[in-house]
Amino acid sequence: MGQTERAWRIALMPGDGIGPEVMAATRQVLEALPEPALDLVELEWPSHAWHRRHGTMMPEDWTDRVSAFDALLLGALGDPGPASDPGRYLLPDGVSLAPLLQLRKGLDLWACERPASPLPGAPQYLADQRALETDMLVIRENSEGEYVDQGGRLAPGTPRETATQLEVFTRAGTERIIRHAFERAEQRRRERVAGLRAPRAAAAGGYDAAVCVVTKRNAVQYAGELWSDVFAEVAAEYPAVHTHHELIDACCMKFVTQPWQFDVVVASNLHGDILTDLAAVLAGGMGVAPSANVNPSDRSVPALFEPTHGSAPDIAGQDRAHPAAMMLTAAAMLEWLGADDAQAASAAVEVREAVAAEMLQYGMEGRTCSQVGTSVCERIRSSVRRG
Repeated sequence: MGQTERAWRIALMPGDGIGPEVMAATRQVLEALPEPALDLVELEWPSHAWHRRHGTMMPEDWTDRVSAFDALLLGALGDPGPASDPGRYLLPDGVSLAPLLQLRKGLDLWACERPASPLPGAPQYLADQRALETDMLVIRENSEGEYVDQGGRLAPGTPRETATQLEVFTRAGTERIIRHAFERAEQRRRERVAGLRAPRAAAAGGYDAAVCVVTKRNAVQYAGELWSDVFAEVAAEYPAVHTHHELIDACCMKFVTQPWQFDVVVASNLHGDILTDLAAVLAGGMGVAPSANVNPSDRSVPALFEPTHGSAPDIAGQDRAHPAAMMLTAAAMLEWLGADDAQAASAAVEVREAVAAEMLQYGMEGRTCSQVGTSVCERIRSSVRRG
């Protein structure tokens, strides 16, 4: 879509718990941007409230409905209500969080991207000052692997109960996620050359781009060998990109001891799930960590953007949730749209810089969600006036 043809149509899905609060603050920020043109449409689903009224988390025709949008922005899911309320509406996680998998799989959003770069003002959990130089992108395979939901329980509740959980890996699914990782590494290298991204502090062997593949091939042999073989084949097409392999347990250790050595990391659904939460801590915690679920091979499919944090029902409705992760997720959405719209790409930078300035001045404490929203909006407007 050309940038002057029509406004980008964005579905806002506040969801549960603190979701509506951080979404409201983020909507303010999006509306404060002079460009690009955004048509923001708020949906009541997926949410506990929708399930209470309709018996489902989303309408049956949700696929058709979301297909009308260019991108989906989700707040948070999962809200059992206060434990002190005996009449609270309870839903198991398998129901309340199901829309996440349904949206990812139903729209074939096969790549999950979660960056990790320390945000000034956010907590710093590692004492080693080199950790401040971390600039990592973890890419998680979203469509297959350990989360295909194949298996079952035989004779449940009996002494002979047997549970099976099948992992499914295809060469096609493995190749496309690995190739995407190399493409993103090349893109990040170009950004460093252009001065849009800081040089890698520990560029291995003189390479300013690197891809690490993560498996458990020493124990999960067949899947690990498939990923290793495909990785080697794809890597041969990108001689300017340094490559290395880590086992999942060793990788977790190195994320803590030397995170600055990683550039792009690619992993299966389960391994990526583990690594992305750990990587979020390197950036300052779940409260500042954005997430994108995209289909790089088909940009006509609406991508799904969500902060990595949960719904935090214990503080919901109290205006205490910091909206940094939600705002940075919106910036990731604008960056995605920016591949087709220079105004969206510029707006992504504006939002990130305004959030960074807010965090640097106030940190994560002492400001309400609404105060942060108002402040970030004013920073954006001031930047526009100066420009």
